[in-house]
Amino acid sequence: MYGEVIRTETLTPTLERIVLGGDGLAEYEHVPHTDAYVNLALPPAGASYEAPFDLAEVKERLSSEEWPVRRRYTVRAWDAERRELTLDFVVHGDLGSAGPWALGARPGDRLVLTGPSGDYSPDPTADWHLMVGDEAALPAIAASAAAVPDGVPLVVRLLCDGPEHELPIETDALLDLVWVHRAGDEGDADLMVRAVRELPFLRGRVHAFVHGEAGEIRDVRRHLLAEREIPRADVSVSAYWRRFMTDEDWRQVKAAFNAEMESDVG
Repeated sequence: MYGEVIRTETLTPTLERIVLGGDGLAEYEHVPHTDAYVNLALPPAGASYEAPFDLAEVKERLSSEEWPVRRRYTVRAWDAERRELTLDFVVHGDLGSAGPWALGARPGDRLVLTGPSGDYSPDPTADWHLMVGDEAALPAIAASAAAVPDGVPLVVRLLCDGPEHELPIETDALLDLVWVHRAGDEGDADLMVRAVRELPFLRGRVHAFVHGEAGEIRDVRRHLLAEREIPRADVSVSAYWRRFMTDEDWRQVKAAFNAEMESDVG
């Protein structure tokens, strides 16, 4: 399956929006999760093939050095009537694979993908919702906030590098949104958990969504489960990236990290 770039938009200095469409998405079937994601397949530089391609055929025919790089990205929006798929990419110059592709994407370019899959949606029976993350989690948090029922309290804490990186969060919920700005020093690693520790928790059952940098979300998870005593089933946690690691290095150790994190508090 593949999508063709219809249009692009620069949302912030580090966030690029790509809207895909075309006949290559004819088989796309969305899932009922607000953290829905697709797996992208990006040919390495100098590859002897280009999109669209058959992933299984490429792996069978070529050496592993030419296999596509796989990256998982949240679906920011799916317009079933127009059959348009919106993805938001965090871009840090020429670092990584998907970010530079998004920065250079032009209408007519094609992107191979598989999926979608997903695990989380705001529980409509919860008394209130907590969503915590950074730029990488912003697409999922924005999509999830829009699904919180009208008038239900929603507390959101988002990390970013400054005011120019902030985006509106559209929701019918009773929104308490605070953007936390990094200072560019060692204290940045504690900003997320400090923001959550300082929260006066509301009454009733909370449904929490905590996604972002591995070390930061691990600290928040430990706080919510051990100190706030929130049931494990009411907390969705996922590490999207790891400070001081490349995407590939993180992929190699992510499973081990997740196992260690689960052992913190079961």
